[in-house]
Amino acid sequence: MDNFKPKFTDVNTLGEFGLIEKLTENTVKYHTSTVKGIGDDAAVINYGDAYMVMSTDLLIEGIHFDLMYSPLKHLGYKAVVVNLSDIYAMNAVPTQITFSIAISSKFSVEALEELYLGINEACRIYNVDLIGGDTTSSTKGLSISVTAMGQVKKEKITYRSGAKVGDILCVTGDLGAAYLGLQILEREKQLYVSSPGIKPDLEDQKYLLERQLKPEARKDSIKYFEKEGIIPTAMIDVSDGLASDLMHICKASGVGAYVEEGKIPIKQEAELMAIKFRLDPATTALNGGEDYELLFTIDESDLEKIKYMPDVYIIGEITEKKEGLKLHTTGGNIHPLKAQGWNHFDEEATGQN
Repeated sequence: MDNFKPKFTDVNTLGEFGLIEKLTENTVKYHTSTVKGIGDDAAVINYGDAYMVMSTDLLIEGIHFDLMYSPLKHLGYKAVVVNLSDIYAMNAVPTQITFSIAISSKFSVEALEELYLGINEACRIYNVDLIGGDTTSSTKGLSISVTAMGQVKKEKITYRSGAKVGDILCVTGDLGAAYLGLQILEREKQLYVSSPGIKPDLEDQKYLLERQLKPEARKDSIKYFEKEGIIPTAMIDVSDGLASDLMHICKASGVGAYVEEGKIPIKQEAELMAIKFRLDPATTALNGGEDYELLFTIDESDLEKIKYMPDVYIIGEITEKKEGLKLHTTGGNIHPLKAQGWNHFDEEATGQN
């Protein structure tokens, strides 16, 4: 009889993106208006003279956020911004969102008003409209679902799949700070759980904590592209870590790439805190995640324009697929670039998107 027992596959063996591929391998498009479905930062829909782009995200208490150190106002703000980041990653401008919540009885009306203060602040800063959503009950904690919509001219849409050999690899901002902010918060949480009377020591690390609790999406970069007439050949937002997200670009584009370790942007605060946590700063920047910066490639003909772009760094180049992904270290060595980004299905994972 044992031969007839059904075999079940643990989702952890596939990981998030492997599971998505498995579940959607038989998906069929029934409408010609669907230009791009699953497989990029956002779906793309033909909208007459322009494309409408849409992205959705699901956030679960205890998996993606911890209310012991995430103020509800910050959480509402972050939940919106991380979705807008996906829209910007398509070289598009966000215009509307929907916001849905499932809440348990532990949440008061006043608590939910705090959540919506953050939502409305994000909508104000990024000039998007909250146009709907849903509210229902939950047996445990808080769950949030956000859908973001935006628009882009058809000739300016940017996918993950457009990188080509010789393109220049760039990233905005700095990397690793959000992950290190999370490490501080998790450390203080554990200390508080073991000794409830202890006073939290956040080490005056405002920048690292804000990068984790209140990230910002790079609308300034999209404005610069528009002003200078730049259309990135490929782009993705850095949510799972530079290494993981570069792999998405390379897989979609059918190319390889190399990254110069010495050119990866890391703030001094992040570098010092990584060392304090006995972490390698470069590894933290490559794999930390939740930075919500833009990782993109450009044709070498746009190099001069990019040189004058504020807060952007040239970190490498796109190569032949057979070259794979490589890290050129500061010591002059070349190593395969491996992704160690956060796995949403890891039972011990908490705190990250």
